[in-house]
Amino acid sequence: MKKWLIFIICLVVLIISSSMTYEQQSILPELKDLLANKPFEKQLSVLKIPYWDTVVSVEERGYFPFVEFLIRKLTHFIGFGCIALGLYFAWGRRRFAATIAITGTAFIAMLDEFRQSFTPGRTMSGQDVLVDTAGAIIFVGVVVVFRKLLKNKRQKALV
Repeated sequence: MKKWLIFIICLVVLIISSSMTYEQQSILPELKDLLANKPFEKQLSVLKIPYWDTVVSVEERGYFPFVEFLIRKLTHFIGFGCIALGLYFAWGRRRFAATIAITGTAFIAMLDEFRQSFTPGRTMSGQDVLVDTAGAIIFVGVVVVFRKLLKNKRQKALV
């Protein structure tokens, strides 16, 4: 049961956060206080991110909403990366653990987006599922590569 703990904690955090409305999750007031001088505004103004049927940019949304958008998407990426790692480590060193972790996380992301569509002020987004799955692929991929490198290093040390 201990090996499933990280996965379960991540799922609980996901369920709580996706049950919140956009207004409950908004960090705009904090960003306005924390980033009052608008650091990196010039550099961020160059970014234009296709999202849904629009382009999200500083010009289109404004500095603070754009930064919040980036933070929200980064949170998706990291959060689902952690879910994938939790599932990967819980699955153990069994065959196809990485595939199961990534596929399972993509499935969880789809279910979460569907569930989120019933939350006021929130919408279902296939692009968020892609961001979530990318987080799973990168996080699990890094661990798999790291483990292979360590294994190769140990084998060379034994020779």
